[in-house]
Amino acid sequence: MPSVAFYTLGCKVNFYDTEAMWQLFKNEGYEQVDFETTTADVYVINTCTVTNTGDKKSRQIIRRAVRRNPEAVIAVTGCYAQTSPAEIMAIPGVDLVVGTQDRDKLMSFIGQIQSDRQPVNAVRNIMKTREFEELDVPDFAERTRAFLKIQEGCNNFCTFCIIPWSRGLSRSRKPESVLNQARQLVASGYKEIVLTGIHTGGYGDDLENYRLSNLLEDLDKVEGLERIRISSIEASQIDDEMIRVLNSSPKMCRHLHIPLQAGDDDILRRMRRKYTTAEFAEKIARIHEAMPGVAITTDVIVGFPGETEEQFENGFRFMEHMGFAEMHVFPYSKRTGTPAARMEDQVDEEVKHERVHKLIDLSEKMQAAYGAQWVGRELSVIPEREAKGAEGQGLVSGYTDNYLNVVLNGDESMIGKLCRVRIVDSGVNECRGELLSVEEDAREIALHA
Repeated sequence: MPSVAFYTLGCKVNFYDTEAMWQLFKNEGYEQVDFETTTADVYVINTCTVTNTGDKKSRQIIRRAVRRNPEAVIAVTGCYAQTSPAEIMAIPGVDLVVGTQDRDKLMSFIGQIQSDRQPVNAVRNIMKTREFEELDVPDFAERTRAFLKIQEGCNNFCTFCIIPWSRGLSRSRKPESVLNQARQLVASGYKEIVLTGIHTGGYGDDLENYRLSNLLEDLDKVEGLERIRISSIEASQIDDEMIRVLNSSPKMCRHLHIPLQAGDDDILRRMRRKYTTAEFAEKIARIHEAMPGVAITTDVIVGFPGETEEQFENGFRFMEHMGFAEMHVFPYSKRTGTPAARMEDQVDEEVKHERVHKLIDLSEKMQAAYGAQWVGRELSVIPEREAKGAEGQGLVSGYTDNYLNVVLNGDESMIGKLCRVRIVDSGVNECRGELLSVEEDAREIALHA
């Protein structure tokens, strides 16, 4: 049986794309083997280019694969492959470069290379692509939560970001295709679906009179689907219709990831973000009103070129005022080819480091405060795994709809089922829960919620 090994760098969308490519190999009779420990016939490296470090790490992994088996077909895909195919083709031993499109043709490219051993550069201009590439993932290693990619690309061109050049412009998956895939996932036993994409909230930008809010309403009608989660959405994409759906759908998770990136208007403008702090705050207030108890998490970039101490402090106070449930904090990293990399006044690394730590401390304080509100209250949890370090103690952990990580007494028979839990203690990264009941029929839970 021929074998394939994958190595994925970067974001959740890349991990989804790798799962989709694995389905193609599986259909051709391949077995998947471990990248590090087993020699494979084909190596697929799914690369990242979001930072210069991503490029460098991608090159290291490609060379590692070539060393592992010089006879193997070495296929490189993903964002770095899309933006710099010639750089990758120049690495000795690389047989195939496919970017962030045409991955549905992967098996025919590999078959061709296996017969004639001629390297192939299959990268085309992504900016001309207007169709969503249909690649299904019917199954995931995690049995409780399924990812469903609904969108690809981005039209925003923020000054710090290379992604529109590696993923192309925003294009949406056809609604019927999304709904069919959702029904299949539910039939396979998944209770929760996470809608994902490069710019998920941009779903529908290229469709006639059909937006993300319409898709959510249609998904709400899928029998047996209990939870719908959006991986990320921009404040500018939360309109009246979206607020209405968030307020009315019992399946929408009370957790939204809304990237802020900076809490100062001057910095936001230079980042080319499409909102001011006042507009962002107004959207967040409306979401809290529509979804009481909602957890709002965010991304923040620290030390953007020209960020003064005063602008950082402005941002700090704004984030504190927003009361996020958690913040993902990143130091600004120069990305060659983006306008921000050419800006003057690059912030000193030590200053960035200091500011990052201040924001991480703030994030932990806010996370603990958010969790503490739920002590003594009842929530539903879908256990995902036996809890870490809990050998012999009979503990499982999983997430509530509002994204609290809850550890509770139980065994693996509860994994994937909806459990009614009372929160008895809260911390920064996890809460303790007391199991009240395990209900096969989640509609019972919805009635009590």
